[in-house]
Amino acid sequence: MSNITLLEKTLPTAPLKIAALDSCKELGQKVNDYIVSFRKNAVSEESDLATLANYDNENYLVDSACPRFGSGEAKGILRESIRGTDLFVMVDVCNYSLTYTVNGHLNHMSPDDHYQDLKRIISAATGKARRINVIMPFLYESRQHKRTKRESLDCALALEELIAMGVSNIITFDAHDPRVQNAIPIIGFDNISPNYQFMKALLRAEPDLRVDKDHLMIISPDEGAMHRAVYLSNVLGVDMGMFYKRRDYSIVVNGKNPIVAHEFLGDDLKGKNAIIVDDMISSGESMLDVAKKIKERGANRVFVFTTFGLFTDGFAKFDEYYEKGYIDRIITTNLTYLPDELKAKPYFTCADMSKYLALFIDSLNHDISISSVLDPSEKIHQLIEKHRAKFE
Repeated sequence: MSNITLLEKTLPTAPLKIAALDSCKELGQKVNDYIVSFRKNAVSEESDLATLANYDNENYLVDSACPRFGSGEAKGILRESIRGTDLFVMVDVCNYSLTYTVNGHLNHMSPDDHYQDLKRIISAATGKARRINVIMPFLYESRQHKRTKRESLDCALALEELIAMGVSNIITFDAHDPRVQNAIPIIGFDNISPNYQFMKALLRAEPDLRVDKDHLMIISPDEGAMHRAVYLSNVLGVDMGMFYKRRDYSIVVNGKNPIVAHEFLGDDLKGKNAIIVDDMISSGESMLDVAKKIKERGANRVFVFTTFGLFTDGFAKFDEYYEKGYIDRIITTNLTYLPDELKAKPYFTCADMSKYLALFIDSLNHDISISSVLDPSEKIHQLIEKHRAKFE
C-alpha cells in the first residue's frame, strides 16, 4: 500500500504546522502547496477527514520571523499559536544570499547565523508544540563530524544541543557521514538520499540515455562516496568505478591536505556514459578533476549527481569545463540555495525535492511507516523499466 493511500486512511497525530525560516521560504512554500493538494484529495476520498479540525487547510506555514537589532543580535518570533501542534522547522544553513546589518555594516548570513535562528524559533515554540521536528537538508557542521588531534566536534555538539531543546526528530539529506547520529542514538534521525529524483531529472533531460552495462557506468569520485555509488550501480544494474585521492599530508591548505592526484579503480570507460555521484560540490576542484580524467579515459558523456551544489568558488571553472566537453550536465537538488546565475547555466538541471519532502512531512505527521519513502529502489526500477521500453 502506497503512503498516499495510507495518508487517506489514517488520522494525524496533531495539527500540522510548518515554520520555514527565511533561508528556506521558497522550498517551504512548495512543500506547503503539495501538502494542501494531498489533503484536499484525501478529504474527497474519505469524508470522515472533512470533519477533522485544521486538517484541510489552505496554508500550514507558520508566520514566524527572526528580526535583528542594530547591533546584529536577534530574536525568534512566532506570530500565531502553535500549542499542541506537530511543528516542522525548515532551515537552509547554506543560504548565503540573506544579509543583515551590524552597526551599519552589511553581513551575509553564515551557517552559524542560520543555526542560531533555528534555535531561536525552537526556543519560541518549546513547551507549546506537541512535537518539534527539524528539517535541515544540509546538516550543520556535517564536515566536522570526527576529531583528529585537538579539534572541536561541532556536528555532534549541535545535534545534542537540538535534542536538549526538545527536538524529537531530525531530518537531513546525504549527511557527510551518517554515523554522526551516534551522538543521539535514541532520538529520531533520518538521513535521506535523493537517488530517485536524480534519475528522474536525468532521464527527462537526456531521453536518449541507455541505462545498461554496455552504455553506462557509475563513478565514485572518492572513497567517501562509495556507498552512494554502490547503491545506484546495484539498483540500475550497471558497473561501478572509483577514484581515490592521493593527498600530501605534510601540508595544510585552506584547512585541508591538498590533493596530489586522483587514481582510478574500475573497468574500461571507453565509449560509455558516466555518472559521478557525490554529496556536494563545494569548490568543485575535485569533481572537475575526476570529470576530466573520465573524459581522458574515453568516456562519452559525463553527468554529475550532487545533493548540494554550493559552488563556493563560483562557476568560471565549470563553464570552462563544459565548453571543453569535460562535463555535460550537473544535476543538483533545490534543498539548498541556488542562485539565478546557476539556474541559467546550460549544463544545470534541478532535481526538485519539494514533493518528496511534502510526502515525508505528511507521513510523519500521520505517524505511518516511512520505509517506502526512504527506500526508492522500487520506484527507480519502475522508472528504468518504463524508460527502457522506449528502446524496444
